[in-house]
Amino acid sequence: MEPARAESGSEPGPGLRPSAVCLIVLGMAGSGKTTLVQRLTGHLHSKGAPPYLINLDPAVHEIPFPANIDIRDTVNYKEVMKQYGLGPNGGIVTALNLFATRFDQVMKFIEKRQQDCRFVLIDTPGQIEVFTWSASGTIITEALASTFSTVVVYVMDTSRSTNPVTFMSNMLYACSILYKTRLPFIVIMNKVDIVDHCFAVEWMKDFETFQDALNQETTFASNLTRSMSLVLDEFYSKLRVVGVSAMDGSGMDSFLQQVADAAAEYETEYRPHYERLRQDLAEAEVKKREEQLEQLQRDMGDIAMDSSHVHASEAEEQSEEPAFQRYLEKRKCRVHTAANK
Repeated sequence: MEPARAESGSEPGPGLRPSAVCLIVLGMAGSGKTTLVQRLTGHLHSKGAPPYLINLDPAVHEIPFPANIDIRDTVNYKEVMKQYGLGPNGGIVTALNLFATRFDQVMKFIEKRQQDCRFVLIDTPGQIEVFTWSASGTIITEALASTFSTVVVYVMDTSRSTNPVTFMSNMLYACSILYKTRLPFIVIMNKVDIVDHCFAVEWMKDFETFQDALNQETTFASNLTRSMSLVLDEFYSKLRVVGVSAMDGSGMDSFLQQVADAAAEYETEYRPHYERLRQDLAEAEVKKREEQLEQLQRDMGDIAMDSSHVHASEAEEQSEEPAFQRYLEKRKCRVHTAANK
């Protein structure tokens, strides 16, 4: 544990309980999310900081890492499709919804292991919209963020983003997820072993360079991309970007440093918001219980106990004293009868 804390730079201050850092890994299908989780797991193991692994993809056949919690152990994806008459995507959404109803148990498991596991890696389904825009995805994300330092990791396929229109599509999706989750955000440009990500970083920093690349495109989408690139300038300025390779492991140390910075940002910028949210939910729950109790008392009417102010000790004395007197009278009668005989 100590080497991992030194590496991440997120040692808790005096009197603070160490909190796990949850990494929610999102990305388009084929971007290399699961392979990245596998590589990051091996990297953390080599540093003596094994992570806690959660698989949220119910349709995957095999996962290349030892998951501590696997949605497939709780929900049978094919049975869900058969029982509800759903297609593949509908089956994934329904399986996630069913799993989300038990996510409070997952939270308890993470809380028990956070002393031993500094990082919690969460691999999501390949169909990114299934998790990002579903009710279950929101429930899971907010549940994690209300208790632990939570960072969203968006995995981008660098080799397929050399086209400026495709690159802009990825950035627009990343921007929408950032504002949807309202959490610290890191863009991982994966597969730098195939194509270096420097061109993408230059496009993000230099508007003119990106426009020059767009001028070579003559499609209708390029006109839209040109207009949208002006909107994303502010988004780029605050975005954390790191190039990694899930195949050879390059860039992992840089990524962990970005995670440490994002976790520190969560503590200062995001945790107060989620603590207020959790407090509001707790107050709403208390208010709901009070209303239910009042409704129960109204429904009972005259049956309700009028002497609710009487202390338990007084009530016990009121019920015990007559019973004891009756017991003494019966005892005297028995003794008197036996003496006469």
